[in-house]
Formats: sequence, C-alpha cells, structure tokens
Amino acid sequence: LVRDFRWAIPARYNIGTACADMWAATEPERVALVRCETDGSLAPVGYGDLKRQSDALAHALRERGIGRGDRVAAQLPNMPEAVVAMLATASLGAVWSSCSPDFGVQGVIDRFGQIEPKVLIAAAGYRYAGKNLDLTAKLNEILERLPSLQQLVVVPYSNKAARAGDFRSAARVILWQDFYQAGGEPKFTPVSFEQPLYILYSSGTTGLPKPIVHGHGGILLEHHKLSSLHYNLKPDDRMFFFTTTGWMMWNFLLSGLLTKASIVLYDGNPGQPDPGVL
Repeated sequence: LVRDFRWAIPARYNIGTACADMWAATEPERVALVRCETDGSLAPVGYGDLKRQSDALAHALRERGIGRGDRVAAQLPNMPEAVVAMLATASLGAVWSSCSPDFGVQGVIDRFGQIEPKVLIAAAGYRYAGKNLDLTAKLNEILERLPSLQQLVVVPYSNKAARAGDFRSAARVILWQDFYQAGGEPKFTPVSFEQPLYILYSSGTTGLPKPIVHGHGGILLEHHKLSSLHYNLKPDDRMFFFTTTGWMMWNFLLSGLLTKASIVLYDGNPGQPDPGVL
C-alpha cells in the first residue's frame, strides 16, 4: 500500500518557476544571490540574471539530451554556479544531486556511483583557509569510476588555468563558460507533485550513504512553510546559513528564493582569519 501511494494532486508545475521565473519577470534587478568571498567582497546577482543564466544552462543540457528523470550531479563550492545548475536541472524535470569539493574520491563515488548521473558539473579548484586547492587529480580519479557520464562541465573557479584537455573521461568535456551560454528560449517542463527534484544522502555511518529522493511538490510545500512561516522571511530580507553543497542546509538555503528574499552564498573556512569572519 505504501509502495503504491501517489499524491492525489492533479496540478503540474515546476519548482524552477517558483524560485526564479516569477520574480525575474516583475523585478529583474532585485537581488537574488549575494556571493560573499573570504576577503569580505560581495557580488550580487539579480533575479533577472539568475533566470537568464539558468535558462541558458537548461538549454545547453537539453541540447545534450538531458530530460525528465536524468540525474545531474555536481561537486561545487557554495557559489552562484551551483544555484544556476540546480535551477536549470529542475526546470528540465531532471534530478539534482551535489557534493562539496572537500569530499574525498570514495565519498563522492559512494554517493554518485549509486545514482548513475549523465552529467557531472565540477570545480577544477577551490579556495579554503587562504589556499588554492587544485582538484584536477581528484576529479580524474572520480571520472574513472563514473561510467554512466555523458557530459562533464568544468567550472575553473580558483584553477584559472584549467583546460578541458586536463580531464580524462569517455564523456564529452567542456568548460562552464563555453557550455552554458548556448542561449535559446526558456522552457519549463511541467511535472507531477511527486516528480523527483533532488537526491540527498544519509551520513554513511552504517554502510553506504542512503540516497533519499525528494519531490517537487513536497519540497515546495515544506520549504515554503519553513521559509515563510518558521523563518518569517520577507522580500527585503537576506538569508544566510554557513553550509557546503554537500549538506541538506544548502538545499534549504535556496528556499529563500521562494519568498523573493536574497540568499547569501559563502564558501570558506568559518574560522579564518578569525572566528568573527561570518
């Protein structure tokens, strides 16, 4: 009985429209994201820009044959590109899953190896504790163990010299800036209430991490309840939570977009240069 349960809700929609599309149409300059660097510099991204970027990435993924039910995995810092990629994935009815760059090779494989992604979006490097960390060797190890991949999209980030040829994979390899600017008309795939939106994981303390699937409808209702009622977020508020893309709080952080608030993206050591940095 539980196995065959289906929500008796006839509405079809897409959470991507709820997060970016509605506000971009009416208030494109309103700040959606604020990227905060460890040096204190701030870089705002408006709802209009967020929508344009996610539309472009969705178009590029669609051109590669990605659609409803396909898995798009990401190993990215808490950065605007991660938000863009999640919204683009959702708009196609595809399924998102993410790990943070500090995960070891086995930790990534324990998760992504179970869901067989067609696309991996990964950073070639990231910054932590004042150091630039090159992820090329780690990423090549991961690629060897993900035979399902058809497309690798590399975000250079702190590894400015990264080239597509640095990465060994049977999948097509392209840099982010060469991939997502494909253009095209935005299209949102209407989906059912229980259509999978993203996959989170248990900690893996007892065996492999367990993939936990969350649907469009459940996340819309639960996160709208939390952000609007529990957190009392309003359109002029800013929401911040110190998290990586490998923790469920990153997924919840994005729910601030449902309320027309701004969310703050910070990636780095919370104790450097001192505990007051946050």
